[in-house]
Parts: sequence; C-alpha cells; structure tokens
Amino acid sequence: MRRRSVLIAVPAGLVTIAGCGDSDSSSSKASASPSPSPSSSASAVPPPKLVDGPLPAITAGTKFDEKPTVAKGTGTPSKDLAVKTVIAGGGKAVAEGDFVKVNYLGQIWSTAKVFDNSYDRNTSLVIQLAQGGIIDGWRYGLAGKKVGSRVEMAIPPTWGYGTAGSPEAGIKGTDTLVFVIDIQDSFNAKSSAKGSTVAQSDADLPKVGTNTDGKAPSVTVPKADPPKKLVSNYVLESDGAVVKADQSILCQFKGVVWSTGKEFESTYSQGRLSQFALKDMLSVVKGLAQGITGKKVGSRIMIVAPADLAYGDTPPSGGAIKKGDTLVFSVDILAAM
Repeated sequence: MRRRSVLIAVPAGLVTIAGCGDSDSSSSKASASPSPSPSSSASAVPPPKLVDGPLPAITAGTKFDEKPTVAKGTGTPSKDLAVKTVIAGGGKAVAEGDFVKVNYLGQIWSTAKVFDNSYDRNTSLVIQLAQGGIIDGWRYGLAGKKVGSRVEMAIPPTWGYGTAGSPEAGIKGTDTLVFVIDIQDSFNAKSSAKGSTVAQSDADLPKVGTNTDGKAPSVTVPKADPPKKLVSNYVLESDGAVVKADQSILCQFKGVVWSTGKEFESTYSQGRLSQFALKDMLSVVKGLAQGITGKKVGSRIMIVAPADLAYGDTPPSGGAIKKGDTLVFSVDILAAM
C-alpha cells in the first residue's frame, strides 16, 4: 500500500494545487477565482470543434500583457469553440496537463460585461490545464499555443460553465464567454530553475546539484551535525521577483532526511509539480515556508529545516522521517502568485 504524502494536507490557497507530492491520489483542486474554474454541470463533455470566429474586436490595450478592452459580441456566437491567436508568441508550446501563467480578461458575449480579470489585481493566474481543474474551453483553446501569445476565445456554455452558469460571477447558463488570455509562461514536470550558479563553500552544509535538465538534482548531506537554526541558501540565483509571505508558489522539490540522506518526498519521482500557499505551509513544515519567503522566483534554493521547524516530535507515521529529524530540501521556485 502506497503511503500518503506527508505534505498533501496543505490546501491550495489560490488556484489548482498539485500538493507537495501525493503518491496515491490525483491532484486535488481548489480555486479562489471564479472565472477559469469549472462547474459540476460542465464536466465530461466531448471535445469541441475549433473554429476561428466570430470573435469581438479588441479595441484598446492591444499589446501583449496590456489590459484589453473588448467590444460587445455582435450577432449569434458560434456553437463551436472560437479561438484566435491575436499575437503569436515565440516560446514553447503549451500542452494539456501543463501549468500556465497568464493574465486574462473574461466578459459576457451579449453584454460585454467584464466578470473577471487579472490585470487589475496585478497578479497573474497560474493554473493547470487539466480536466476538472479549469473550464474545458481553456483546456482545448490554449493547448498548442505558444508562450508569449495573446489568445482570444469565445466559449459556449458547453465548454464553459454549463447550464448552471456561475451565478456569483453573473454568468447565466446560456451565456457565451469571451476571454483574452496572455500566456506569460508554462511549466510541467520537466521544468527547472534557471539562474547563476552560487558557490556552495560551507563543508558543513548539504550540496545540491546545479543541473537544469528537469531531472532531480543530487542532494549530498555532509557527515556533520546539522545546524540548529534554519538555513536557506541559493544554489541557482535568478533575477525574478522576491517571493512574499502571503503568496503561493509553484515548484519542483526534493526532500531528504539529514541523518540518513534518504529521500522522503520528491516531485521529480512523482512526475508532477507542487503548488501551495506559504501561509498554509507554515502549519506543516514551517522551515520550508520561511526558507522560501524572500527568495527570488526562478531560483533553486537549499533549505535546512531543524526539527523544531519541521515535524519535531510528531513526524508522519510509517515514513522515512523520524522524531527529531532535520530535513533538507532542494526547491526550484518556478512561479509565485
């Protein structure tokens, strides 16, 4: 019987969560933003036919990552999924199952009423293109599009919120939805931190590999007593924004026990990324949350969490972590929201 993840109890905090590893269940989902999340009546539908229109004009904010103004839809919208690449990006292509980092605006075809947008929040959305975690119009409409692209879509109810609509957002079960989406980045299980290599010169601290091929970095624990205080050092330092304590992150990570060097959990071995809110992680592994806070997005860091900032005297049962164990983490901070 496969053991339950020691970190899966951390709730999402912002968007879809692939918990810090869960070897016996699929990713759990949650959302604090109504627009891209599916309703129960909009699941298990057949794939749509993709057409190139009709789509309303974007009348202002026409550059990539500018907040767009979109005209009211005219005439009858297509019953198929209308998708158009307004600005073609030159980055990697997005695939279903990837996480995407986007800015977006959503409005109702018939009224041009904007029901949600990320531009005004100054916070990009990071969400997985996976069934059950996002409306199907996004899943099918963004697949194959390249990072750096602006995509406009008109999504009928079948691939939106279904016949139930989304009353809290003012969306009826008959509404076709118009989205403008700027794809800023994408991530998957092969994603890795990118940055300048930082010297790891302290012989009494673990050494973490600097490979950026998406494979798990090595974590070598020294034959020395562990530090009694939290350690958080760069391995690869990026020039991204600093992670704040009230944010959620998307990451790759590998955790090992100091005393044995044994891996207890890893996104690399599970083949999927982890997403969690730092404020929620404080109640699970406090040192992990504290060690990530203040570090730059895009970086790889090495964290040593003493027992009093990890599981202390109450480790998860049946696993590699024992009472009083110090934990070592390699964390690739892919995105912060």
